[in-house]
Amino acid sequence: MLTHFIGGEPVGAGRPFPVHDPVTGTVIRQVHEADPEVVDRAVRAAREAARDWAALPVGERAGWMRRLAEGVESRFDDLVSAEITDTGTSLDQTRLDIPRGIANLRAFAEIAAQRPDDAFHLSGVLSYTVRRPLGVVAAIVPWNSPFLLMTWKLAPALVAGNTVVVKPSEHTPGPAAVLAEICADAGLPPGVVNVIFGHGSAGRLLVEHPGVDAVTFTGSAGTGSAIMRIVADRVKPISFELGGKNAGLVFEDCDLDRAVEGSVRSVFTNGGQTCLCTERLYVERPVFEEFAARLAARAQEVEPQPMISMEHREKVLSFYALARSEGAKVLTGGGVPTFGDPRDSGYFVEPTVVTGLSEWSRFNREEIFGPVCHVAPFDSETEAIDLANGSEYGLAATLWTADLGRAHRVAQRLEAGLVWVNTWNVRDLRTPYGGAKLSGIGREGGVRSLDFYSEPTTITIKLEQPDA
Repeated sequence: MLTHFIGGEPVGAGRPFPVHDPVTGTVIRQVHEADPEVVDRAVRAAREAARDWAALPVGERAGWMRRLAEGVESRFDDLVSAEITDTGTSLDQTRLDIPRGIANLRAFAEIAAQRPDDAFHLSGVLSYTVRRPLGVVAAIVPWNSPFLLMTWKLAPALVAGNTVVVKPSEHTPGPAAVLAEICADAGLPPGVVNVIFGHGSAGRLLVEHPGVDAVTFTGSAGTGSAIMRIVADRVKPISFELGGKNAGLVFEDCDLDRAVEGSVRSVFTNGGQTCLCTERLYVERPVFEEFAARLAARAQEVEPQPMISMEHREKVLSFYALARSEGAKVLTGGGVPTFGDPRDSGYFVEPTVVTGLSEWSRFNREEIFGPVCHVAPFDSETEAIDLANGSEYGLAATLWTADLGRAHRVAQRLEAGLVWVNTWNVRDLRTPYGGAKLSGIGREGGVRSLDFYSEPTTITIKLEQPDA
């Protein structure tokens, strides 16, 4: 039974709920659901720790991040096991994501410790800026790449001087439970990091708690809108990453081998359950048929990845059925794989490639979050840009071309927070991360994360002139 972690101690309170193995569908653990008393206790613990934690020099808080990174390294295999068990993600993918979480802890420690202060001299006046932590931050973490995305929020929030209450997805509590143990073993002051478990109701209790000063959330646009309404009266700072319906543009002059292989990664990685994955591909007409056929052939070689839950599996399958009802041509997939072993009771769907649908079809408008994409032709650069931008979302885009001028020209016109040219999902932690339109509010990454998790105060001092 997994228990909450509050004030440096395990807290076993709240009714239990089951967590299922996506690979086999079996129950793998029971977890306590946070009720109002648990949420209040966690927020109060964070508030009690906030003043002393904020008073530490930034270099000392950065030192704690490095200690936590060392603790993660010492528990590396435990975190890999917890993440695979909860998500069904492949060993290879998980062995990439845990080191990326370690990199978050170390990178934000260095960015914060080395960031210079602003100071401006005017005639007889000195103005300088200091940054104060927000206080208690609610960090609501999704089920895809749970450890990586938890550290993406936790590291900059902590090093900026905040205390945190983490609420992981009900589907993936394991990595957060291991991180709580790492915090305790490292001797992190009680209350600086608190972890509560539960469903959306627990998340709602957390974000509406008057003791929470800011909310960072990764998840669906619908939940993001609900959180905005909850925090509106108190005007709490929010940072949202809300997914996308990402587009990829393939031009005739590209290296087609690289474009096909790169698109296989951007569509099917983690079973398409990554907010940066591509769901819409637009291909210049002279290479459209060849590209679509090659992508479909490669999709047949992709090892199926389980969806996170039976409910999500049914959602993805409903979109497969929707594609057919809307008149799509299914180039490959569109169903459920058969293994002849316990995986047949798991939450698998086939990697799928379809074509032939209108841009205004539901299939091409709504985020599916599965191993599927629609492929369509285009005839001009302007048309390609219009097609890519014709979405309510604006998180990420990919662009495949050998023309350097086109790469710069098109990338700057795409309405997306991140654009990759001839690659996909290559990240520098110092760069801004986030999306436009329904894909979110704000940017995190590098100093932008530190800016979100702290408030600036400008201090202006009149410098007295000496007597003549």
